[in-house]
Amino acid sequence: MYLGKPPRASFAQLRSFEAVARYGGITRAAQALHLTQPTVSTQLRELRESLGIELLVPAGRGVQLTDAGRALLVTVTRMFETWRGFEEDMADMQGLLSGSLRIAGVTTTEYFLAQWLKPFLQAYPGIQVDLVIDNRDAVIRRLEREQDDIAIMMMPPGHLPLDSLLVMDNPLCLIGPAQHPWASRKSTPLGKLASVDLLMREVGSGTRQATLEFLAEHQLTPRIRMTLGSNEAIKHAVAAGLGLAVVSRHALAKDASSEGLAVLAVSGMPIQRHWRAVWRKDRRLPRVATVFMQFLTNQLGK
Repeated sequence: MYLGKPPRASFAQLRSFEAVARYGGITRAAQALHLTQPTVSTQLRELRESLGIELLVPAGRGVQLTDAGRALLVTVTRMFETWRGFEEDMADMQGLLSGSLRIAGVTTTEYFLAQWLKPFLQAYPGIQVDLVIDNRDAVIRRLEREQDDIAIMMMPPGHLPLDSLLVMDNPLCLIGPAQHPWASRKSTPLGKLASVDLLMREVGSGTRQATLEFLAEHQLTPRIRMTLGSNEAIKHAVAAGLGLAVVSRHALAKDASSEGLAVLAVSGMPIQRHWRAVWRKDRRLPRVATVFMQFLTNQLGK
């Protein structure tokens, strides 16, 4: 039995702090919590005064965690995980499956992740989903901070303790405008890529990293003409004739010509990669996330 002093912080204060840390600012945190900005600011001030230490400092238009803030975030995350476990246990006692699923996907998963979630939510209407789509670097940061139950990505980081499940192939194809001269060829030598303008996703993109690694393996130095921040921007720029690009086949329409594009046959391509579901092995995987993984495995025939 706990016989110590009660905590100096309230649940509401800790919830506001966690949301501000997660969203990087008071405005977005207040919106997510359906609270006013002054309410969140007051809770943060009361929490700081109660603990007697700075937890957040201004950073541009948002805020940044201090060392004490990072330590508190680890504690709060564990507390909330324990509470979620309690809620799930209570739901089990009542024969229900409810709760929330926190899932993050790298940018290209926006083309298929909703298709995975739709039948799951139909089967379990009591579950709410908190879905975040961002580039690989941002998803890795979320895994580091334990902000999600599961992440869907192509290239999991090696520095985190992760379990993973291969869920789907992810061929990376070279695309050009529909009327590109290579579009009518059965195959083009891979070495030709060194002499054409390439369009790339931003630094932090898994597709960019996989492409650069593939070219380096074949001693090819890419001639990067432009960097763009989304698959859609890449496709529009390629269709306009600004260069060629490597994208996931999942980012293309079944008939690429309908988007003004052609999948170009180049020796050694597509680059064969895979989508993986990953989660932290050093923390309890919530029951909702476990059920989702079982459902996904059955749906994909794994």
